[in-house]
Amino acid sequence: MTYVLALDQGTTSSRAILFDASGQIVGVAQKELQQYFPNSGYVEHDPRAIWDDQVQVSRQVLKESRIPADSIAAIGLTNQRETTVLWDRRTGEPLANAIVWQDRRAAAFCAELTERGYADRIHAATGLLPDAYFSASKLRWLLDNIPNARSRADRGELAFGTIDSWLVYKLTGGAAHVTDVSNASRTLLFNIHTLQWDDEMLELFDIPRSLLPVVCPSSMVVGHSEAEIFGHPIPIGSMVGDQQAATFGQTCFETGMVKNTYGTGCFLLLNTGDIAVTSNNRMLTTIGWQMGPKSPVSYCLEGSIFMAGATVQWLRDGLGLFTRTEDIEPLAASVTSTDDLFLVPALTGLGAPYWDANARGLMIGMTRGTERAHIARAALESIALQVNDVLQAMSADSRQPITQLRVDGGASRNNLLMQMQADFSGLPVFRPKVTETTALGAAYLAGLACGVWPDLETVSSHWQLDRIFEPAWSEDRRQSHIERWQQAVERCQEWTTDQSGKNIK
Repeated sequence: MTYVLALDQGTTSSRAILFDASGQIVGVAQKELQQYFPNSGYVEHDPRAIWDDQVQVSRQVLKESRIPADSIAAIGLTNQRETTVLWDRRTGEPLANAIVWQDRRAAAFCAELTERGYADRIHAATGLLPDAYFSASKLRWLLDNIPNARSRADRGELAFGTIDSWLVYKLTGGAAHVTDVSNASRTLLFNIHTLQWDDEMLELFDIPRSLLPVVCPSSMVVGHSEAEIFGHPIPIGSMVGDQQAATFGQTCFETGMVKNTYGTGCFLLLNTGDIAVTSNNRMLTTIGWQMGPKSPVSYCLEGSIFMAGATVQWLRDGLGLFTRTEDIEPLAASVTSTDDLFLVPALTGLGAPYWDANARGLMIGMTRGTERAHIARAALESIALQVNDVLQAMSADSRQPITQLRVDGGASRNNLLMQMQADFSGLPVFRPKVTETTALGAAYLAGLACGVWPDLETVSSHWQLDRIFEPAWSEDRRQSHIERWQQAVERCQEWTTDQSGKNIK
């Protein structure tokens, strides 16, 4: 059994990718996931659709690859992280739509925690900031707004999980209610130092312990899929958050290595080894992975950007500037500059290093000469400039200089964007041949648990370079452009107000 099936459940799609023992892709199946926006700042998914779509694409890739289920050594599962599901333990049915990580409905409560002086205690225990991005405030909102949910939770009738927990629960027919350390570390409820659910955080967010899954290592068999799903039970060998999975798939195993994934958002992770480095620049301290029950955890510094590929999707679907996502590159390349136009895509607030839930999107510098191409180019620049903001903050926290950036995710195939990234950051940008590193990381972790690969050295040997993008801008030009960008960012901040006209912060 030399194949590993990676289930990559993301924000905008559910995918299944089959890898062989050399880490090469054998087959891919994907289905776009419907997004729901019931109110301003609300973002939801249907958990039933997530489950149905993930099973469908998994069966499809096995069928099209002509690989029987009994030839699959392991399932590796990776997921959009902070998205929150609440379901009935007995029936396995969700009580409501999942609240997606981008959702801002709990922003006011999180701001209240900061005002009450809890931010430092939260950061010390969890490595995170009190922000609606994370799971705890979303779960609290569900308990407070679904009729009888809190009383049912107190009676032990309900289960909470991020998408990894939800899918494993369904895959195992309810036999396993588990998560891994990487996903647990994104909830605001998990102590990243003791590796336990934190009593003080549970009390602060008013979360019953009975709701919580068992926390496991990222690389370990946590159960088997029910035989009727794929025709044969398959070990579930890994669970890992998507950004940690991409870091593992990029083989960033050494302290100081950094990667960025260009997906719906952008996520930079810097490996800090077995030390949980505390950021002085509003980066998050998070758990990368744990290789087994007796292994130490690997920690990372992370900078999270909410709008990257989602910015391009908005231009495509919301504004109708082009028909296909890939059309943005030739459109943006048809002009040599944005003509001093800047787009700050704070459509759901700003993430790192600003953490402003009240910021909103802004486009500034428009003239009568502004065309679609300038907007498209400004959108690509906004992605690279946001990444550079995080790189600068991360570099200030790092114990050693950042010398290169490894990139992956769908938008990393956009050559214009990657050249922008090199120019704005002043760093060489390394793109691997296999850019599906999120799924690959989950596959590697599952394969290591089930004997497909013996050690990390073997995994590292599979990484192959596709292209290096070298910086072409002078330092003066780079700094001037960054300063102009930061002026635009400053103007979009603290825009949202309550009914009295007072800023909610």
